[in-house]
Amino acid sequence: MKLHDFYYDLPQELIAQDPLEDRASSRLMLLDKNNGDIKHEVFHNIVNYIKPGDCLVINDTKVIPARLFGVKKDTGAKIEVLLLTRKDKDCWEVLVKPGRKAKPGTVISFGDGLLECTVEEVVDDGNRIIRFSYEGIFEEILDKLGQMPLPPYITHELKDKNRYQTVYAKNEGSAAAPTAGLHFTKELLAQIEEMGVKIAHVTLHVGLGTFRPVKVDEITEHHMHSEYYCIEQSEADKINETKKSGGRIISVGTTSCRTLESAADDDGMLKAGSGWTDIFIYPGYSFKVIDCLITNFHLPESTLLMLVSALAGRDNVMKAYEEAVAEKYRFFSFGDAMFIS
Repeated sequence: MKLHDFYYDLPQELIAQDPLEDRASSRLMLLDKNNGDIKHEVFHNIVNYIKPGDCLVINDTKVIPARLFGVKKDTGAKIEVLLLTRKDKDCWEVLVKPGRKAKPGTVISFGDGLLECTVEEVVDDGNRIIRFSYEGIFEEILDKLGQMPLPPYITHELKDKNRYQTVYAKNEGSAAAPTAGLHFTKELLAQIEEMGVKIAHVTLHVGLGTFRPVKVDEITEHHMHSEYYCIEQSEADKINETKKSGGRIISVGTTSCRTLESAADDDGMLKAGSGWTDIFIYPGYSFKVIDCLITNFHLPESTLLMLVSALAGRDNVMKAYEEAVAEKYRFFSFGDAMFIS
C-alpha cells in the first residue's frame, strides 16, 4: 500500500490546541467496522455502547516533564534536551537541539546548576546518550525544571500539566500521552465498572517516535520505533477470561492495542511479561486480541491512521475522516474521539 492512500486534507483550524474543561464532553464518532455506518454522540454516552462482560483495556503510563531547557556550561549557549528512553538510573537517550552544540564531553546545566548532564555519545538518528548528576531525588528535580513535551502541532501553552495525563496515569516513562484515555474521568470509569465491565491495565511507555512521519512511499518499508511495555499476570487474566467468556476486548487507544497485539500468542491469549515492541499494524493485519477501539483522530499518512484502517477498513476510515472534517470535529491529541466496534 502507498503512503498517499492515507492522506486526507485537514484544515489547520480543526487541530485542537487546548483540552476541553470537561474531559468527557468531547464529541464521539461511532464507526461500525463491518459496514462503515457512522453515528455522532457525546463521549460520556459511551456507556450506552459498552456491554456487561466486556473488558476495557487502558494504558496507565504517565508522561514525564521530559523537556528541559539549559545552557552549555562552558559557553552559556542555550540548549534544549528532550528525554526519550531511560537506560539506567541516571543515564538517558535524549534528543538535543541544536545537536551540533552537544558533542561528547559537553556539560549542560539546568536550573542554575540544580541539574547537570554530560553528553557521553552520539547514537542512531543523531540522538545522544547523556548522564545526569544532581543532589537529591531526580524525579522531584525533573518535576520542578521540566516541561510537558507537547506534540509539535500544539502551539498553545498548557496551563495545567495534568491535562496531558490520563486520570489513571501511574507508571512514569512516557514522552507523549496515550491520548484516547484523556476523555475518561474517574466518575465515568466507575460507572463503566459498575455496569459489569472489567477494566484491565497495561503499560506502554509512548515514545516521540509516535510523531515521526513515514518517509517511504511503500508503507511496508517503514520501520517502527521500539517502545517498552509491561503486562501484569492479573491483568492478562482479566483479558483472557473475557475472551473465553465471549466478551469484547475494547482497547483504549492505539498504544493499548499495540501492547495487546504484541504480547498475544497465535490463539489470541495474552501472556504476562515485559519487553520492547516495534509492531507495525497496517491493513491486512489480522487482530489476535482486540475487538473494538476507542481512539482520537490521527494525522494524515501516520502509522496510527494505518492501524485504525487495519481494524475498520481503509475505505470506511477515510470516509469517516471526511465526515469528521465536514462536521468540524476537533483533531489530534486534545481533540474528539472515535469508537470503532
